[in-house]
Amino acid sequence: MLLLPVLLHGQDNGALLGRVTAGGEPVPFAVAGLKGTTWGVTADADGNFEIKGIPAGSYELVVQAAGFRKYIKRIQVVAGRQVVAVQLVADESALNEVVVTGSLRAVERTESVIPVETYSPAFWKRAATLVLFESLQLINGIQPQINCNVCNTGDIHINGMEGPYTMVLIDGMPIVSSLSTVYGLSGIPNSLIRQLEVVKGPAGTLYGSEAMAGVINIITKSTLTAPRFASDVQFTGIGEVNADVSAAYSAKGWRGMTGVNVFDYSLPRDINNDGFTDITLQERVSVFQKFTRNRTDTLPSQLAFRVFGERRWGGQTVWGEEWAGTDSVYGETITTQRAELYVQEGFRSAAGTWMLEGSYNFHRQDSWYGQVSYDAIQHTGFLQGRWMKTTKRHHWMAGLPARFVYYDDNTPGTAGADTLSFSNAPMQVLMPGLFVQDEIHFSDRWQILPGMRVDFHRDHGWISSPRIAARFKYHPQGMVRMSMGNGFRTVNLFTEDHAALSGARKVDIQEALKPERSWNGNLNLNHQFFTVKGIFALDVNLFYTRFSNRITGDFLTDPQRIIYRNLDGFAISRGAGVNLDYQQGNWRGNMGFTFLDVFREEEGVRWPQLHAPAISGVGGLTYTSSNRHWVVDFTGKLTGPMYLPVVPNDYRPEKSPWFALLNLQVTYKSRAWEFYGGVKNLLNFIPDDPILRPFDPFDKYIDVNNPFGYTFDPSYNYAPMVGARAFVGWRYVFG
Repeated sequence: MLLLPVLLHGQDNGALLGRVTAGGEPVPFAVAGLKGTTWGVTADADGNFEIKGIPAGSYELVVQAAGFRKYIKRIQVVAGRQVVAVQLVADESALNEVVVTGSLRAVERTESVIPVETYSPAFWKRAATLVLFESLQLINGIQPQINCNVCNTGDIHINGMEGPYTMVLIDGMPIVSSLSTVYGLSGIPNSLIRQLEVVKGPAGTLYGSEAMAGVINIITKSTLTAPRFASDVQFTGIGEVNADVSAAYSAKGWRGMTGVNVFDYSLPRDINNDGFTDITLQERVSVFQKFTRNRTDTLPSQLAFRVFGERRWGGQTVWGEEWAGTDSVYGETITTQRAELYVQEGFRSAAGTWMLEGSYNFHRQDSWYGQVSYDAIQHTGFLQGRWMKTTKRHHWMAGLPARFVYYDDNTPGTAGADTLSFSNAPMQVLMPGLFVQDEIHFSDRWQILPGMRVDFHRDHGWISSPRIAARFKYHPQGMVRMSMGNGFRTVNLFTEDHAALSGARKVDIQEALKPERSWNGNLNLNHQFFTVKGIFALDVNLFYTRFSNRITGDFLTDPQRIIYRNLDGFAISRGAGVNLDYQQGNWRGNMGFTFLDVFREEEGVRWPQLHAPAISGVGGLTYTSSNRHWVVDFTGKLTGPMYLPVVPNDYRPEKSPWFALLNLQVTYKSRAWEFYGGVKNLLNFIPDDPILRPFDPFDKYIDVNNPFGYTFDPSYNYAPMVGARAFVGWRYVFG
């Protein structure tokens, strides 16, 4: 009698049998469930599912699969088994984010005339990278290059072009100066970053000098959508500790967001037994603050700032503070303080939309490179008024930008003309400018974007930077983009080339350096394929850049010197990039390759570009369990041979070998927590002989058993010296 109600109730229960299809083909591993209940299952490889034991009643059936729009249907469940046919529709927005970097206005990525690559936090979480600088190695065509084997400072190469040609922005503001590109990508709490946008190719029309190779724009989260609290703490097997903590809050009329990053590594390590640290010891603290004013329209009204402090040293493992500046024990120590500020305010009027934007950064660097002291201060200010107007076929934009740079150091770069009195002459440059562009919509398929910018430099006069771009949509999911533009760059060697300071070579500047100029052409093909087997996104990019007045550092003519001068000839950077992204059900993957031919030609002689591999590739594969709790990530980067800075009669190869840096990570996710762990550099690849004559860093014994006259040189670098290392960490998000 007690069991009778249960048996009678079981006879009233129903079961749903369904098959998920799209275009007549099955969709494997779709997730089906009844909204507001615990009844749900994952379909099998043929798209079939069955939900059992459902009490009779009215429910909403929800079916989801990667790459397809969510299916929702009200159904009436009755006793017994009933069949449901589910037909999914491809979601064309699945791989389409909103971007702003290409044209300074928010558009969907596939609608942008300028090709913009976007990367969400899920991208760098796949390899649990400690800083964004390390994350960029997983982007096709981008190479974070360590320029010194002692202090581990570096820059970012885009399509084979060195770091000073890349502009780094935060929320569209050029607050990362040339003195500190590597620092600009360190210390930003990952929990505050919403999106990373990358534009390859000159963007001088919108952003001015330093944007000849491309732009990397770090978009922080909105104060409206940021979680109330988030944290990410990671430990590695070699003793690195990294912690990100952020919080969002609101007050009357305002919303705020604060993020703190702390990093510490303090265990000297020398796995190749050359007497030098493999990676620098570092202590870093960074605080980021953002305020947004509540307003009824969608225009920005925000203020943000960041303060950053770091101390790092590398060198002989027995080095200590007492050896700084001496010729007894070699070390390189860098103490850095930075402050960054930016503001944005928007207004509307009958004449259009107006934006007032400004930024400022202060950078102080006190360093010792062996016996060489480098003490530098840089102030960079940026102010811009921008006007936008949209009509039926036109998106007009015009701006009045101005940049001011103050730079002073203790090198010959800012020495005064009176050498006897040791006078100083800090560099002070004000560069006002004007730009205008018009995005013209001829039809839904054709768009064209012409633009022009002029800047005034006190030493070089007026510098123009025209560009033109076009987009043709030949298919609902396919398009071709073409662009051509001109870029320019003014140069300060001592802020941009670490080799000018470290090592034993003397710097030889043979002439008054002129600004560099370049012409660039890009052809981009993008096509998305929505199939029952998943979503495929193909992206092919052809690029060509020709430089005039390029400033080159000659490491080969004289092993004792670095010779800088404007190139009497031309330089070429050309190649192709191919990317393929895939997602379906529990799987998501990507693969990309870049092919480079970078060289300079002078008096009929062709010289290859150093640190520019002819072939490189990236890839990743992610598996997510059906219950969404477990995620397995495999990522890697393949690098082909590249020319390296060798010396005459060098016993080391002039080209690096093929090598791969592979990573494996496993993550467990609950509602608010994530626990992750894995191994970086699975193959334990370590480069050979990165430092020449490490036993004689001050060249005291250069004439002893040294028939080829080798000198101490730490610039032979092509891969990190870290080796394999395990890591564990956890993340917590609330609100």
